[in-house]
Amino acid sequence: MTSFNLADLEKIVAERAAADPAESWTAKLAAAGMPKAAKKLGEEAVETVIAATSQGRSELVGESADLLYHLLVVLRIGNIPLNEVMAELERRTAQSGLAEKAGRPAE
Repeated sequence: MTSFNLADLEKIVAERAAADPAESWTAKLAAAGMPKAAKKLGEEAVETVIAATSQGRSELVGESADLLYHLLVVLRIGNIPLNEVMAELERRTAQSGLAEKAGRPAE
């Protein structure tokens, strides 16, 4: 088991986003702006779905890593810290998804 976590990756993304775009993919993606980074995130999401449905374990692991990385780049560009997303996940897990949906107003 590794001790590396998403907070570690968030720090690396922040450091690399500040680098020279000629020398860092993260900096190049950040410099291109949200539309480019969001498009890349979408591509990685599709690749993750393909890996999950028709490829092997190692492909799913690799595509999942790409997806998480690109999500953190998008969050960085949007100036949204990971801990804000984690707080939202914590709030949502205070009750089951079924109970939360049952409490929504009828449409």
